Amino acid sequence: MHIEPITCLRPAREHVAEFAALPYDVFTEEEARSYVKEHPTSFLAIDRPETGFDPGQDPHAQEVYEHARDLLRERQLDRTLMPDEKPCFYLYELSDGDHVQRGLMGAVAVDDYLDGTVKQHELTLKAKELDRVNHIKTLRAQTGLVFMAYRDSVAINTILDAARMAEPLYDFVGPDGVRQRVWRIARPVAVEALQVAFTTVSQAYIADGHHRAAAAARICEERRAEGREDDPAEAFLGVLFPASQLRILPYDRVICDSAGLCEDEFVLRAEEAGFACSAPSDVPCLPEKKGTFGLFAFGAWRTLELRDSDTGLDVSELQERLLGPVLGIQDPRTDPRISFAGNAKADELEQLAGPNGMAFAMFPTSLDELMDIADKGGVMPPKSTWFEPKLLSGLAIRRIW
Repeated sequence: MHIEPITCLRPAREHVAEFAALPYDVFTEEEARSYVKEHPTSFLAIDRPETGFDPGQDPHAQEVYEHARDLLRERQLDRTLMPDEKPCFYLYELSDGDHVQRGLMGAVAVDDYLDGTVKQHELTLKAKELDRVNHIKTLRAQTGLVFMAYRDSVAINTILDAARMAEPLYDFVGPDGVRQRVWRIARPVAVEALQVAFTTVSQAYIADGHHRAAAAARICEERRAEGREDDPAEAFLGVLFPASQLRILPYDRVICDSAGLCEDEFVLRAEEAGFACSAPSDVPCLPEKKGTFGLFAFGAWRTLELRDSDTGLDVSELQERLLGPVLGIQDPRTDPRISFAGNAKADELEQLAGPNGMAFAMFPTSLDELMDIADKGGVMPPKSTWFEPKLLSGLAIRRIW
């Protein structure tokens, strides 16, 4: 892999807790509007600039992106954001209870993304990709972190452990209750050591941020066609974590109806598709192992278990056996009848399904499954993985113009 230190805009220490925000794509429009109303100077106002307009505003109109650009300028003028002009890496640590993960923030070569050194496991949606392209172009900066994993390296861990001995640049609790700590790594010897160490990392895997990475690559290729040289757009902003430290949680499926099937018809079709269905229960049935699913439908819970002893990816098996042929969800990326809930509790799934819908509680995809599929050039269904804790946005804004 090829990584570079970055120069960036970053929040002043006294403003970081109020400015940094959860990623734009974890909010519904209503949630985003509510959060920005309560936190008008947060980065979410820049990341979701449609919140500055009346409901019903086209979020992809050019005036919306220009509003984001204006807000970014305001945050520089009021000194919420300050320039960090000396190239450096940042060590980014998130602590959620007993769970701790530490990653390196820097610029990753677009060529590593294009040649498959940085691997994808999900397809992108062109509309979402274009949204991020327009956001980057109008702000003239990369603002969203691409969250990546790599197989553990003793050398990299040793360098990062040494960086933690200094006083952190930031130490605060984020809006989700997760402790956030950031260290600046600027000593030339440490910067060079990290660059050399990462050349031994043969593969990295996008955990979250497929659309941000695709948008950065698209802009890079456009600018290459213009003949630009020594272009900052040749790299994208990301954080790389050792795989052993990451935590994947369930990403559940909710269908708004039962496709016209009554309870007995659905159970029969599920049995024919290779699932053993338990008796209905008032007690939530959440999966405890691969190949099992919790189903809330028709006012009760059931456990569905694949009869095959050696099944594939759970999200794929569910899609290919039940959601597609039985419930008519042919393309989960575009079908309005399906929605997704990351790490939802049983009562939340019951509420989301309502009296007429269906909720499927999933056993989490493993990181080994993700990496294996990516290594083989495969693609998982959308919303196959839910990583927590989430990286905050707004900690570094990398100008590329």
